[in-house]
Amino acid sequence: MAIGTDPEGVDTAERRLRLSRELIISAAVSFVDHNGLAALTMRGLGKELGVEAMSLYRYVNGREDLLEGIVESMVSELHLDPATMEPLNGWQGYLQWLAHGVRRIAHEHPAVFPLIATRHPAAPWLRPPLRSLKVVEDFLSELISRGFSDESAIAAYRAFSSFLLGHLLLEAAARTKHDVMAESLIQAGLSQDSFESSITQYPQVSRLGTSLSEDHSDNEFEASLENMLDRLDRTLAH
Repeated sequence: MAIGTDPEGVDTAERRLRLSRELIISAAVSFVDHNGLAALTMRGLGKELGVEAMSLYRYVNGREDLLEGIVESMVSELHLDPATMEPLNGWQGYLQWLAHGVRRIAHEHPAVFPLIATRHPAAPWLRPPLRSLKVVEDFLSELISRGFSDESAIAAYRAFSSFLLGHLLLEAAARTKHDVMAESLIQAGLSQDSFESSITQYPQVSRLGTSLSEDHSDNEFEASLENMLDRLDRTLAH
């Protein structure tokens, strides 16, 4: 019998942890949050959980399946469950709720969000970050039931997805840029002081650097969302 296993050949640490697919995926999300996506391996995650990597394969079929599970777990939060959610105030209320739900994921898990945005979807017409069949069904059903034609609902889905992707990839990148910049400087053998001194070669960037670094993402997101909803409302009116 191998060390650390019971008579059935199961890792004793696995029994103590009560491993499950849900626990492994949740641990993987936390791992990526703290270490980045590139660092995620089955061996590394097993070490984090205190079990052998082989134990994880009982629940996930390798790294690709693990990544798919991460995306599914994140996007499932956006499914509109009539049994648990209060009725939303019209299609505008639904899209407001959905937009802020996706943005919350991008803010809480900025290292995970690019995976949601770029992972190949199950169907070629699914557009990230709304890459769940359940969520797209919710989206189309909500709009069509409130007066949108099939064509206008599809156009709204495309416009809404593009809006979210453009805004939130930038916001997620901004939330990790300081760590990335520091790592890049170390790899290049530069100090923060030498980096800042090099900016003096670019007078406009140097002069406006403080203003350029100001964070107006909340106002920009809300204004852009309102503008998009207004455009969809005008489309519906015609």
